Amino acid sequence: MRLLRTDTLQLVEFMGDFDGRYAILSHTWGREEISFQEMVLANKSTQPEADAVKEKAGYRKIRGFAAVAAEDGHEYAWVDTCCIDKSSSAELSEAINSMFRWYRNAAHCYVYLADISDKDADADLATRTSRLNLNSRRGMGLELCHSRWFTRGWTLQELVAPVSLRFYLFDWTAGPTREDLSNQLESIIKIPAEVLETGEFSEIPVAERLKWASNRVTTRVEDMAYCLMGLFDVNMPLLYGEGHKAFLRLQEEIYRNTNDESIFAWTSSSNQQAWFDDHQYRGLFARSPAEFG
Repeated sequence: MRLLRTDTLQLVEFMGDFDGRYAILSHTWGREEISFQEMVLANKSTQPEADAVKEKAGYRKIRGFAAVAAEDGHEYAWVDTCCIDKSSSAELSEAINSMFRWYRNAAHCYVYLADISDKDADADLATRTSRLNLNSRRGMGLELCHSRWFTRGWTLQELVAPVSLRFYLFDWTAGPTREDLSNQLESIIKIPAEVLETGEFSEIPVAERLKWASNRVTTRVEDMAYCLMGLFDVNMPLLYGEGHKAFLRLQEEIYRNTNDESIFAWTSSSNQQAWFDDHQYRGLFARSPAEFG
């Protein structure tokens, strides 16, 4: 496992999982994200190219995250953009199969909502507190839930896995905790407040857990399956290029490990496109999480 030092942004590699305290970042990818190779370059201050890396928006995001984490007493932190060498298919596969566990083991998760500014939150707070008499952190809830972060596939596991999670605005202003918003989130994204407050969902039927992802999207088709592995404690090899077959493989692996027949409680959606749309018959498994919605 590779981590960042929050004081220097130097990368440090550990054999296996890190057994100490570390902070972890949850965010949506945007422009100018910093790769592992770029972070290595940025740490070589004698090279002119390092300055160009440090001017990128992604580097400023990492620096802001590290500063907040350091202020909270964290010496180490993990960021998916730069702590994984994605040029190595073996390392990428190991990281994706380990990611749920890394979020679960983190001392604290910082959710960065890049599309929510302090002005947005304040405006929403003014209207909601006047109408509903909510306190400041709960009052931000409705506006925060409009963030793109709540629509992405990977952020589903990042929402439910951490033991401690707080939302942060564009300028790294601290927002509410997950527990502050648990009831609002239950009504909006249909994940039970009890799950958000305790992190326990092993008794939740498979079909209901798949429904949590029904309105989420990923850039790569295969990632819609890969991002859900941790929710069911299963592991699969990554085969980018297999398309929708990845979600079939996921369901087969889930059923093999659970025998939960609720996995067959999906509804066919004729307007969805999939690799087998031209076939006359369908198998027992759904095409995508959307069919559990």
